[in-house]
Amino acid sequence: MNQPRIELRDVGKQFTLRHNATNTLKDGVLQLFSRKGFNVNHETFWALKDINLKVYDGEVTGIIGNNGAGKSTLLRIVAQTMTPTTGQVWVRGRVTPLLSLGLGFHPDLSGRENVYNNTSFYGLTRSQTDAIYPDIVAFSELERFMEAPVKSYSSGMRVRLGLSIAVNLDPDILVIDEVWSAGDKDFREKSKAKMLELIQSGKTVLLISHNLHLVKQLCTRAILLNKGTIEMQGDAREIVQHYRQSDAPPAARLEPVNGTL
Repeated sequence: MNQPRIELRDVGKQFTLRHNATNTLKDGVLQLFSRKGFNVNHETFWALKDINLKVYDGEVTGIIGNNGAGKSTLLRIVAQTMTPTTGQVWVRGRVTPLLSLGLGFHPDLSGRENVYNNTSFYGLTRSQTDAIYPDIVAFSELERFMEAPVKSYSSGMRVRLGLSIAVNLDPDILVIDEVWSAGDKDFREKSKAKMLELIQSGKTVLLISHNLHLVKQLCTRAILLNKGTIEMQGDAREIVQHYRQSDAPPAARLEPVNGTL
């Protein structure tokens, strides 16, 4: 069999959790001026542990699980925007991460300038960006605002521009965290249609969605994460059915010092 597009071997991600024992403002002021300073306890928490995963060319893999199960952490590691604490990761091909879109834009630069900066990050030359720029602008529906600084954009406008860049990069691998939930109804429908078009074109896809019907509809296989470990993986319909029948409680909310759970 060919090499997998994505391969994770014994991957784990550890965060440091901060627990501040200060209960009141008065306690905080007193501790600030004391010799000991703030009474802050730290502990470590494994958001992911012992993750072994292979995703092959053209597979569409859904990632499901309760809040705090480690789904977004896993996607960020695959997208190489987060480094694992343990284990090894191989990603073969150009990855387009559709995660937290628009957060990397420079606020003082225009929408047009941010498009060129963003595409250069993914290795596109200026002439290659010239070729797709009209499609990016048309999809975003931001023609009137492309020369305006991004700091003047609403959060929804930033997401629209980020999504428009991402879907026009012609990636080998798509990493999607339910980004089509942004924008008004018409734009959400257009975004979903574009995602379906990319998925059906044979791209390798990792997808987080709380819409289990969508996971069954789109995905060839699925992974169920539970408290940072893979509880099950296999046929998408079987995994979704198991998850629906499970009564496991959601993971507790924790505050990481660095990173996002």
